[in-house]
Amino acid sequence: MFYVYIIKSLKEDGRFYMGFTTDLKRRIAEHNAGKSIHTNKYIPWVIKNYFVFDDKAKAESFEIYLKSGAGREFIKKHF
Repeated sequence: MFYVYIIKSLKEDGRFYMGFTTDLKRRIAEHNAGKSIHTNKYIPWVIKNYFVFDDKAKAESFEIYLKSGAGREFIKKHF
């Protein structure tokens, strides 16, 4: 399975990060351990939402969409 996730920083209000993984628990632990250069300044992180796909290409496309301007507006409106 392929996961696209949205995590929220507890350190900085309004700070979100979107990502893609095949192991959600491990990836969130990595974010909270400071192993990601893009998220290590805003630890700790909590899962806001995640989406499960059985098709890798669809998951990657959805992640790209969420990181776009339209996707960020979608997140603000719905999450």
